[in-house]
Amino acid sequence: MAGCTAGSKPATSSAGGEVELSFLTFETPNLNAAYWDAAIARASAKVPGVKIKKLVSPIVDRTAYVKQLDASGQMPDIMPAITVAGFAQAGKLADFTQEELTQFVWPESNAVGGKIYQLPYNTQTIPMVYYNKSLFAKAGITTEPKTYADFLEVCAKLKAKGINPIVLGGGGKDTWADMYPLTATVATDVYKNNPAWLADRTAGQTTFADPAFVKAVEKVSALAKDGYIDPAGLSRSYPDTEKAFRDAKGAMYPMGSWFPAAADSKQPGFEIGVFPWPTEDGSLVVPAFTGGGLSVSAKAADVSRAKKWALAFQTDKTNLDAIVKGDGAIIAIKGYQPPADMGPVYQATVAVYDKALHSGTVTTAFSQENGDAALPPGLADKAALGVQDLITGKKTAAQFAAFLDKEWAKAQ
Repeated sequence: MAGCTAGSKPATSSAGGEVELSFLTFETPNLNAAYWDAAIARASAKVPGVKIKKLVSPIVDRTAYVKQLDASGQMPDIMPAITVAGFAQAGKLADFTQEELTQFVWPESNAVGGKIYQLPYNTQTIPMVYYNKSLFAKAGITTEPKTYADFLEVCAKLKAKGINPIVLGGGGKDTWADMYPLTATVATDVYKNNPAWLADRTAGQTTFADPAFVKAVEKVSALAKDGYIDPAGLSRSYPDTEKAFRDAKGAMYPMGSWFPAAADSKQPGFEIGVFPWPTEDGSLVVPAFTGGGLSVSAKAADVSRAKKWALAFQTDKTNLDAIVKGDGAIIAIKGYQPPADMGPVYQATVAVYDKALHSGTVTTAFSQENGDAALPPGLADKAALGVQDLITGKKTAAQFAAFLDKEWAKAQ
């Protein structure tokens, strides 16, 4: 980490003297130190008197790291893409006014008690199914699957040719990467029919033993039992899983819409296609999350300027172009147009999302929810561990559902 400790608050003047604000970042292969440094510099140039102290989260789970810092009185002043649930109710975050949110397409995303604590600048589809067109052709597959029966037929044809149908990971600190088949089936089998399902679970009106939820879980279990998901892949880290797909170690890769940044830039040597996770009836359903932006501590050294800086960072065109190119973001800011030279996988992903907006269904993405209707803190991580047991056959669908209900009760 750069600078002094996260919680140190230098004296500042309400009259406009210089203030130092700590800004928690996270580094990935797509969003590296150079990206953050350049983006920080551009935002700081727009808000006079603000000096940024950059912090780098040492773990993938930024929310957990912010909790650690908060417990020791070192909560950062500005934080990206954390789960606001818990922090907001405890009065630890500053809310953004509707006047401050006029530039955003979905200004009410992830509200807690009717207030917005995270800038809703970025939409991610979680997941799409990216596929190797060459391996599809080798297996005699000429069309993308529309129904779930089609999808199972595709898996069977691939397996019959000795091709691993679905590339999946989840090893080490990247357990979240195993969630996406379940995230998809919850969207197609649960959230499509009841968009308020998780709100009902929060209100105690249903449980994970709901037959619709168990059916979604059973689909994932069956994919593993039928040999369409290789359990050995669960030991791979997220970067290694992405590499395995780019190295043609499997035909289909369920992943978030940040993958096109790598797919278009690293050119794996085969053409990549994309389709939404198929539904039973062939209708179009795309799970997505809009949010991911900056949050501001209610005890920041200067809350007003921290919010101004956050907005400057989040709406800077160069910053937005950089994150679109580096992380495949679908920007939810009015009037924004992505760079004209974005690659074909990114463009195809956005096209599927746009079609779902206009002639299909866009649901929330299970385990990614934020705001009032969100999983209790820590439960997404527990769910990811449970999915590993599901795929390896250590848990049945019913046992997985019971496990989630038990963990929910503990989290409450």
